[in-house]
Amino acid sequence: MFTNNFDPVAIQIFTLEIRWYSLAYIAGILIGWYMAKKFFITNQEIKEKFDDYLTYLILGIIIGGRLGYVLFYNIDYYLNNIIDIFKIWQGGMSFHGGLLGVIFSTILFSKKNNHNPYSYLDIVSIVAPIGIFFGRIANFINSELYGTESNLPWAVKFLKVDNLYRHPSQLYEATFEGLVLFIILIQFKNKGFLKFPGIISGIFLIFYSLFRFVIEFFRIPDEQLGYLFLSLTMGQIISLIFFIFGIYLITTKYEIKT
Repeated sequence: MFTNNFDPVAIQIFTLEIRWYSLAYIAGILIGWYMAKKFFITNQEIKEKFDDYLTYLILGIIIGGRLGYVLFYNIDYYLNNIIDIFKIWQGGMSFHGGLLGVIFSTILFSKKNNHNPYSYLDIVSIVAPIGIFFGRIANFINSELYGTESNLPWAVKFLKVDNLYRHPSQLYEATFEGLVLFIILIQFKNKGFLKFPGIISGIFLIFYSLFRFVIEFFRIPDEQLGYLFLSLTMGQIISLIFFIFGIYLITTKYEIKT
Protein backbone atom coordinates (compact mmCIF):
# COMPACT_ATOMS: atom_id res chain seq x y z
CA MET A 1 0.00 0.00 0.00
CA PHE A 2 1.10 3.56 -0.77
CA THR A 3 0.63 6.94 0.91
CA ASN A 4 0.01 9.92 -1.35
CA ASN A 5 1.14 13.28 0.00
CA PHE A 6 2.35 14.92 -3.20
CA ASP A 7 2.50 18.69 -3.53
CA PRO A 8 0.22 19.78 -6.41
CA VAL A 9 2.62 22.67 -7.10
CA ALA A 10 5.43 21.57 -9.38
CA ILE A 11 7.40 24.83 -9.43
CA GLN A 12 7.08 27.93 -7.25
CA ILE A 13 8.92 31.17 -7.95
CA PHE A 14 8.07 33.67 -5.21
CA THR A 15 4.25 33.89 -5.44
CA LEU A 16 4.08 32.34 -8.91
CA GLU A 17 2.88 28.72 -8.80
CA ILE A 18 3.10 26.29 -11.69
CA ARG A 19 0.96 23.26 -10.92
CA TRP A 20 1.31 19.71 -12.18
CA TYR A 21 -2.14 19.94 -13.74
CA SER A 22 -1.08 22.86 -15.92
CA LEU A 23 2.07 21.02 -16.95
CA ALA A 24 -0.05 17.96 -17.80
CA TYR A 25 -2.16 20.03 -20.20
CA ILE A 26 0.94 21.54 -21.81
CA ALA A 27 2.72 18.18 -22.12
CA GLY A 28 -0.36 16.47 -23.56
CA ILE A 29 -0.93 19.16 -26.18
CA LEU A 30 2.71 19.52 -27.23
CA ILE A 31 3.47 15.79 -27.42
CA GLY A 32 0.15 15.11 -29.15
CA TRP A 33 0.81 17.88 -31.69
CA TYR A 34 4.34 16.59 -32.40
CA MET A 35 3.29 12.95 -32.81
CA ALA A 36 0.31 13.88 -34.97
CA LYS A 37 2.47 15.79 -37.46
CA LYS A 38 5.39 13.36 -37.29
CA PHE A 39 3.58 10.02 -37.53
CA PHE A 40 -0.14 10.22 -38.21
CA ILE A 41 -1.00 12.95 -40.72
CA THR A 42 -0.49 11.73 -44.28
CA ASN A 43 -2.52 14.40 -46.08
CA GLN A 44 -0.13 17.24 -46.89
CA GLU A 45 -2.86 19.87 -46.94
CA ILE A 46 -4.09 18.84 -43.48
CA LYS A 47 -0.51 18.82 -42.18
CA GLU A 48 0.06 22.37 -43.40
CA LYS A 49 -3.12 23.57 -41.67
CA PHE A 50 -2.57 21.64 -38.45
CA ASP A 51 -0.57 24.39 -36.72
CA ASP A 52 -3.42 26.86 -37.30
CA TYR A 53 -5.90 24.23 -36.16
CA LEU A 54 -4.02 23.84 -32.87
CA THR A 55 -5.25 27.25 -31.68
CA TYR A 56 -8.87 26.23 -32.28
CA LEU A 57 -8.18 22.93 -30.53
CA ILE A 58 -6.75 24.55 -27.39
CA LEU A 59 -9.64 27.00 -27.16
CA GLY A 60 -12.10 24.15 -27.62
CA ILE A 61 -10.49 22.13 -24.84
CA ILE A 62 -10.37 25.00 -22.35
CA ILE A 63 -13.73 26.64 -23.05
CA GLY A 64 -15.56 23.36 -23.57
CA GLY A 65 -13.94 21.72 -20.56
CA ARG A 66 -14.88 24.61 -18.29
CA LEU A 67 -18.43 25.05 -19.56
CA GLY A 68 -18.93 21.29 -19.43
CA TYR A 69 -17.98 21.25 -15.76
CA VAL A 70 -20.26 24.20 -15.03
CA LEU A 71 -23.28 22.72 -16.85
CA PHE A 72 -22.86 19.01 -16.10
CA TYR A 73 -21.41 19.00 -12.60
CA ASN A 74 -22.08 22.22 -10.66
CA ILE A 75 -24.76 24.31 -12.35
CA ASP A 76 -26.51 25.31 -9.11
CA TYR A 77 -23.35 26.83 -7.64
CA TYR A 78 -22.38 28.75 -10.77
CA LEU A 79 -25.88 30.14 -11.33
CA ASN A 80 -25.40 31.91 -8.00
CA ASN A 81 -21.72 32.74 -8.59
CA ILE A 82 -21.52 33.70 -12.27
CA ILE A 83 -18.12 35.39 -12.00
CA ASP A 84 -16.56 32.15 -10.68
CA ILE A 85 -17.13 30.54 -14.07
CA PHE A 86 -14.10 32.48 -15.31
CA LYS A 87 -11.85 31.40 -12.41
CA ILE A 88 -10.38 28.41 -14.21
CA TRP A 89 -7.30 28.44 -11.97
CA GLN A 90 -9.51 27.29 -9.09
CA GLY A 91 -10.10 23.99 -10.88
CA GLY A 92 -13.14 22.37 -12.43
CA MET A 93 -12.83 20.91 -15.93
CA SER A 94 -14.92 18.24 -17.64
CA PHE A 95 -13.40 15.81 -20.14
CA HIS A 96 -16.70 15.38 -21.95
CA GLY A 97 -17.15 19.14 -22.08
CA GLY A 98 -13.66 19.47 -23.54
CA LEU A 99 -14.54 16.79 -26.08
CA LEU A 100 -17.62 18.72 -27.16
CA GLY A 101 -15.49 21.85 -27.37
CA VAL A 102 -12.99 20.07 -29.61
CA ILE A 103 -15.79 18.81 -31.88
CA PHE A 104 -17.35 22.27 -32.16
CA SER A 105 -14.03 24.07 -32.78
CA THR A 106 -13.04 21.44 -35.36
CA ILE A 107 -16.29 21.92 -37.27
CA LEU A 108 -15.69 25.68 -37.33
CA PHE A 109 -12.09 25.28 -38.55
CA SER A 110 -13.03 22.67 -41.15
CA LYS A 111 -15.81 24.80 -42.61
CA LYS A 112 -13.44 27.72 -42.82
CA ASN A 113 -10.94 25.62 -44.80
CA ASN A 114 -13.46 23.46 -46.68
CA HIS A 115 -12.15 20.23 -45.12
CA ASN A 116 -13.84 17.15 -43.71
CA PRO A 117 -13.89 17.66 -39.90
CA TYR A 118 -13.25 13.95 -39.36
CA SER A 119 -9.89 14.34 -41.08
CA TYR A 120 -8.87 16.35 -38.01
CA LEU A 121 -10.94 14.56 -35.37
CA ASP A 122 -9.51 11.15 -36.28
CA ILE A 123 -5.96 12.45 -35.77
CA VAL A 124 -6.94 14.10 -32.48
CA SER A 125 -8.57 10.84 -31.36
CA ILE A 126 -5.32 8.92 -31.85
CA VAL A 127 -3.21 11.34 -29.79
CA ALA A 128 -5.86 12.30 -27.22
CA PRO A 129 -4.97 9.36 -24.92
CA ILE A 130 -1.56 10.97 -24.43
CA GLY A 131 -3.17 14.02 -22.88
CA ILE A 132 -5.61 11.87 -20.92
CA PHE A 133 -2.69 9.90 -19.47
CA PHE A 134 -0.88 13.02 -18.24
CA GLY A 135 -4.12 14.55 -16.97
CA ARG A 136 -5.00 11.51 -14.85
CA ILE A 137 -1.47 11.37 -13.43
CA ALA A 138 -1.93 15.03 -12.43
CA ASN A 139 -5.27 14.11 -10.80
CA PHE A 140 -3.41 11.47 -8.78
CA ILE A 141 -0.76 13.96 -7.68
CA ASN A 142 -3.49 16.44 -6.72
CA SER A 143 -5.36 13.79 -4.66
CA GLU A 144 -8.55 14.46 -6.62
CA LEU A 145 -11.04 12.15 -8.37
CA TYR A 146 -9.94 9.46 -5.93
CA GLY A 147 -11.44 6.02 -5.55
CA THR A 148 -13.65 4.18 -3.11
CA GLU A 149 -12.26 2.46 -0.02
CA SER A 150 -10.11 -0.63 -0.71
CA ASN A 151 -7.84 -3.09 1.07
CA LEU A 152 -6.06 -4.26 -2.08
CA PRO A 153 -2.22 -4.34 -2.02
CA TRP A 154 -2.04 -1.35 -4.38
CA ALA A 155 -4.55 0.77 -2.45
CA VAL A 156 -3.49 4.35 -1.75
CA LYS A 157 -4.00 6.60 1.28
CA PHE A 158 -4.56 10.19 0.15
CA LEU A 159 -3.45 12.17 3.20
CA LYS A 160 -5.04 15.36 1.88
CA VAL A 161 -8.39 13.55 1.88
CA ASP A 162 -8.53 11.21 4.90
CA ASN A 163 -6.79 8.21 6.46
CA LEU A 164 -8.56 5.55 4.41
CA TYR A 165 -6.91 3.38 1.78
CA ARG A 166 -8.62 3.79 -1.55
CA HIS A 167 -8.58 2.60 -5.15
CA PRO A 168 -6.14 4.76 -7.14
CA SER A 169 -8.85 5.30 -9.73
CA GLN A 170 -6.83 8.05 -11.39
CA LEU A 171 -4.12 5.49 -12.21
CA TYR A 172 -6.73 3.05 -13.49
CA GLU A 173 -7.92 5.75 -15.87
CA ALA A 174 -4.39 6.74 -16.87
CA THR A 175 -3.72 3.09 -17.74
CA PHE A 176 -6.89 2.24 -19.64
CA GLU A 177 -8.06 5.60 -21.03
CA GLY A 178 -4.46 6.56 -21.74
CA LEU A 179 -2.03 3.73 -22.49
CA VAL A 180 -4.42 0.92 -23.45
CA LEU A 181 -6.65 3.17 -25.55
CA PHE A 182 -3.62 4.59 -27.37
CA ILE A 183 -2.44 1.07 -28.25
CA ILE A 184 -5.91 0.09 -29.47
CA LEU A 185 -6.17 3.15 -31.71
CA ILE A 186 -2.70 2.59 -33.13
CA GLN A 187 -3.71 -0.97 -34.06
CA PHE A 188 -6.78 0.28 -35.94
CA LYS A 189 -4.71 3.00 -37.58
CA ASN A 190 -2.18 0.39 -38.75
CA LYS A 191 -5.03 -1.62 -40.28
CA GLY A 192 -5.79 1.32 -42.54
CA PHE A 193 -8.93 2.70 -40.87
CA LEU A 194 -7.47 6.22 -40.88
CA LYS A 195 -8.22 6.28 -44.61
CA PHE A 196 -11.94 6.33 -43.85
CA PRO A 197 -12.78 9.56 -41.96
CA GLY A 198 -14.93 9.08 -38.87
CA ILE A 199 -14.22 5.45 -38.01
CA ILE A 200 -11.22 6.14 -35.74
CA SER A 201 -13.26 8.83 -33.97
CA GLY A 202 -16.04 6.31 -33.38
CA ILE A 203 -13.61 3.72 -32.05
CA PHE A 204 -12.18 6.31 -29.65
CA LEU A 205 -15.64 7.19 -28.33
CA ILE A 206 -16.58 3.54 -27.82
CA PHE A 207 -13.48 2.42 -25.95
CA TYR A 208 -13.02 5.61 -23.93
CA SER A 209 -16.66 5.49 -22.85
CA LEU A 210 -16.42 1.80 -21.98
CA PHE A 211 -13.28 2.25 -19.87
CA ARG A 212 -14.65 5.37 -18.17
CA PHE A 213 -18.00 3.72 -17.40
CA VAL A 214 -16.39 0.69 -15.72
CA ILE A 215 -13.73 2.59 -13.77
CA GLU A 216 -16.32 5.00 -12.36
CA PHE A 217 -17.58 2.09 -10.22
CA PHE A 218 -14.28 2.35 -8.33
CA ARG A 219 -14.37 6.13 -8.02
CA ILE A 220 -16.11 8.43 -5.54
CA PRO A 221 -18.83 10.43 -7.35
CA ASP A 222 -18.77 14.20 -7.36
CA GLU A 223 -19.81 15.35 -3.90
CA GLN A 224 -22.33 17.91 -5.12
CA LEU A 225 -24.08 15.34 -7.34
CA GLY A 226 -23.62 11.90 -5.81
CA TYR A 227 -25.25 8.98 -7.60
CA LEU A 228 -27.99 9.76 -10.09
CA PHE A 229 -30.32 7.67 -12.28
CA LEU A 230 -30.01 3.90 -11.60
CA SER A 231 -27.21 4.72 -9.12
CA LEU A 232 -24.97 5.85 -11.95
CA THR A 233 -22.66 8.86 -11.80
CA MET A 234 -22.88 11.83 -14.13
CA GLY A 235 -19.68 10.63 -15.82
CA GLN A 236 -21.25 7.23 -16.50
CA ILE A 237 -24.45 8.71 -17.90
CA ILE A 238 -22.56 11.01 -20.27
CA SER A 239 -20.24 8.13 -21.23
CA LEU A 240 -23.27 6.04 -22.22
CA ILE A 241 -24.43 8.82 -24.52
CA PHE A 242 -21.01 9.09 -26.19
CA PHE A 243 -20.79 5.28 -26.42
CA ILE A 244 -24.06 5.18 -28.35
CA PHE A 245 -22.86 7.98 -30.62
CA GLY A 246 -19.61 6.07 -31.23
CA ILE A 247 -21.60 2.99 -32.30
CA TYR A 248 -23.73 5.15 -34.59
CA LEU A 249 -20.66 6.81 -36.07
CA ILE A 250 -18.89 3.54 -36.87
CA THR A 251 -22.05 2.00 -38.30
CA THR A 252 -22.77 4.90 -40.65
CA LYS A 253 -19.15 5.41 -41.68
CA TYR A 254 -18.64 1.69 -42.28
CA GLU A 255 -21.73 1.62 -44.51
CA ILE A 256 -20.31 4.52 -46.51
CA LYS A 257 -16.93 2.76 -46.72
CA THR A 258 -18.43 -0.48 -48.01
